[in-house]
This record gives sequence, structure tokens and C-alpha cells, in this order.
Amino acid sequence: MSEKMSYLRRSLRRLYYKVVREKASPEYIARGWAIGMFFGCFSPFGAQLIFSIPCAFLLKGSKIGATFGTLLTNQFTIFFIYPLQCYVGSKLIGGNLSYHEIEVALKGVLEHQSFQELWKIGQELCIAFFTGGALLTAIMTPLTYFVVLRMIREYRARRAAAAARKKKNAEASSASKTPSGH
Repeated sequence: MSEKMSYLRRSLRRLYYKVVREKASPEYIARGWAIGMFFGCFSPFGAQLIFSIPCAFLLKGSKIGATFGTLLTNQFTIFFIYPLQCYVGSKLIGGNLSYHEIEVALKGVLEHQSFQELWKIGQELCIAFFTGGALLTAIMTPLTYFVVLRMIREYRARRAAAAARKKKNAEASSASKTPSGH
């Protein structure tokens, strides 16, 4: 188990450095991640990149962030995110779908990953999917933007402070080695 946790930590660290070291303004990078999160929450699996990348071009956001931001929903997380999203959406529209009914209906969609399967599950569930997705999007998109923005600004401030300390120490060191004019 600790090997899996170690792998997860290393993966998250690599992702963190990919985010904070991208050569662009913090706002540009955060905007791309927010775009990716928007489509990751709202669009069905498989359609997310089709929308997020062009949108990142139009809204001048990071294409890397728009790509990675969609990964909230992936082949591992959709098995619990989508049913929960549909259940919440069903409650918001006044539906009476049970969590179990939603799980069973989505199983075919998740296995075949096609729009035809999505339409087979019924109008109420489709509306519930997009309603729940809209709520998730409304929460996660601004949260992603501000978390990524803060993360980048803090990282860059630490780097700038470390560089300033290093420069100051180098100047102090070279000043002490210079002979005085006596």
C-alpha cells in the first residue's frame, strides 16, 4: 500500500511542478485549468478535449491546463462521479431516480462510451446528468482557477525570494573576499 501512496505522491508532485513551471502568466495557466475543469465536469467522458482545447484557444488559456483539467473525470473516477452527479441532478430537477437505478443505467454508457448509449438511458437521466454537472461545474471551475492561481503565485514568490537570498549571499561573500585598499 505504501508503494502505491509513494507513486501517487510522486505523480502529484510531477503534476504540481508541471503546473507551476509552465512559462506563462499565472492567470493564463489558471484560466486553462479552469477551462479544463469546466468541461471535465460538464461534458460527457470522451467529448471533453474536443471542447476544452478550442475553448482554451478562444479564451486565451493554457492548453496544457485545459488538457489536464479535464482529468477530474477519467476512466477511474467516472464510476463514482457520474452516478453521484446524476443523483444530485435528479434531486435538483425534482426527479425520483435512485442511486442504484442510475448506477445500472450508466454502466452501459461507461462501458461503451457512446452518445447512442447515453440517449438510451432516458431523457430524465440525461437532464439529471447535465444538471448535476452544471452544479459541479459551478463549484469546481472557480475553485480550480483560484487554487491554481494561488499555487503558482506562491511558488514563484518562494523562488524569487530564494534567488534574492542567493544573490545577497553571493554579494556578501564576494565583498568579504575583496581586499580593502590599504
